[in-house]
Order: sequence, then C-alpha cells, then structure tokens
Amino acid sequence: MSAEERFLGLVLADPTVAAVLERAPALGVGDWWLTAGLLFQTAWNALTGRPPGTGIRDADLVYLDPDPSWDAEDAVIRRGADLFAGLPVPVEIRNQGRVHLWYADRFGADPPAPFRDCRQAIAAFEATCCAVGFTVDGDGPRLYAPHGLDDLLGLVVRPNPASPARRDTFEAKVARWRSVWPELTVLPWS
Repeated sequence: MSAEERFLGLVLADPTVAAVLERAPALGVGDWWLTAGLLFQTAWNALTGRPPGTGIRDADLVYLDPDPSWDAEDAVIRRGADLFAGLPVPVEIRNQGRVHLWYADRFGADPPAPFRDCRQAIAAFEATCCAVGFTVDGDGPRLYAPHGLDDLLGLVVRPNPASPARRDTFEAKVARWRSVWPELTVLPWS
C-alpha cells in the first residue's frame, strides 16, 4: 500500500472529514482545499489508537479568490457557517488571497508574498506534516502533499524551511500537539 493510499484510508474513514468534503463544493468557491489539522491530526489519532476527534480544534478550509477584500471573504465565511452547521468542530474558512494582508499582525513575522493558488499556501505551512490538502473537483478527489507523507505517517514534526512562520509560533503549536500526541518526534527549528 502506498503512503497516499494509507493516508487516505485513515482520513476518509473519519465522519467529520467526509462531511466537510461532501459539503464543501456547495460553498461555491473554485480553488478550495481541506487542509492541515483535521487531516494530519485525524491520521495521528488513527495511528496512535485515539478516538476520532481527539485534540482537533477545527477544520481549515482554504480557497483562493483574487478579491482580497474582507467583505468578499466574510460573505464566504457566512455561507460556510450555514453549510457546515452541526459538525463537531468549526470549519474555519480563509481566502489565501488575503494572507499577505494580515499575516504580520497575527504572527509578528514578515508576510509571505501573495499566494497564486492554494497549493502554494499549503506548501508554506509551518511543518512538513501539516502541509497537506484534499479537494474534490470535476476530476474527482485530489490530494496535495508537497513535502510527501512520510513525516505525517511517521509522527514526525519537521519545521518547513519554506514557511514564513517564526520559531515561537512553531514551538507553541508543537507544545500543544505534544500534549495530545506525546508519541511525536519533533525535529528542532533550525
């Protein structure tokens, strides 16, 4: 079994993942991806024998709209609130076309250049195990894991050198993850 088949088997069996993927096309945005925590943490739960949902705070759904206005993003967020109502975790919807506008204020680091598409944004997540996304379109389901799946499936947290994140942001996330999944192997920030 390939790493992709193994990963998809772990996450697609989760009812929250399945529900988000089933509902997301109705959001009406073109380039959307379910990313990060709901995916890699669902896999970690399955790999470590924890119940589904353990440690998962939200589901990140990203999309790209060239309109960087807050009003445009807010309209999508409001549609999503209705669409994803009733799920066990909130679905956080963010336009990756706006990240460069708020990144410095939120994280205290230089913002990335404006993203051209969601795959570019996913590739810049803080750790290689986080850099994973899944979407469904006219061609069917697609997985994007620019740094591969070995770290994720191996419970390895490796800083992503392509990320604009700061060390303290990375280490704060790692501390929370280790409190839930102590089996993680964390490689140091370099």
